[in-house]
Amino acid sequence: METFQLDGHPYVELCDLLKLQGWTESGAAAKNIIAEGLVCVDGEVETRKRCKITAGKVVTFGEFAVTVSN
Repeated sequence: METFQLDGHPYVELCDLLKLQGWTESGAAAKNIIAEGLVCVDGEVETRKRCKITAGKVVTFGEFAVTVSN
């Protein structure tokens, strides 16, 4: 499982996280994937595109998974 560092920021928006991880080619693609219910946060489907992902959360999409840390 990968780790995403917040680097002092309090959170990262879900659509930005997918794009920064390279799981999607663009923010628009990330938003579409989230809207389709294909992304989970801590095991629950998340459809809020700008959901604030804080340290300790685990985000999964298909075969990808990332833990967010400070």
